[in-house]
Amino acid sequence: MSKVLVLYYSSYGHVETMAYAVAEGVKAAGLEVDVRRVPELVPEDAAKAHHFKTEQDAPLANTADLPLYDAIIVGAPTRFGRLPAQMANFWDQTGGLWAKGALIGKVGAVFTSTATQHGGQETTLYSLMSNLLHHGMVISGLPYSFQGQMKLDTVTGGSPYGATTIAAGDGSRQPDENELAGAKFLGQHVASLVKKLA
Repeated sequence: MSKVLVLYYSSYGHVETMAYAVAEGVKAAGLEVDVRRVPELVPEDAAKAHHFKTEQDAPLANTADLPLYDAIIVGAPTRFGRLPAQMANFWDQTGGLWAKGALIGKVGAVFTSTATQHGGQETTLYSLMSNLLHHGMVISGLPYSFQGQMKLDTVTGGSPYGATTIAAGDGSRQPDENELAGAKFLGQHVASLVKKLA
């Protein structure tokens, strides 16, 4: 059976919540899914002082396992409009896989969280995507068939480049029903592409 990896980094839990919604979508489409996180690079005392969510259920990911998956869906919050160092550090360790072409042809997709509506959602999605493109992966966005990204009556995330949520500057806003639906839709969509390409 085809298998999908949902790989994420989350400082405060917003992207973690989105990751499990993505995984729910993959499962709903009938594929196996693993949720893994990349290691924290911030020293533990600094992470606690800044109220990072240091306890997360997902096991740590290993770059050597990436070729075992038919699709990899990557999520991380923005850092000044780009991917955070934790996720960049993980992908920086995949040079050996790149040299072997180990991920060529696998399906890839991305999701993110920003503090504000215009806080770099799309540039962060692109910066996450560039890692997948360099590995020769087939990239999927979040199609407009997910109508939730067309909403204008409320503040909400969603982009044709991937699922998104808005966290607020103090992290007080959690992913809403529409944003979680977008994440689930992304998981289902990627799973459907994996089936077509199998």
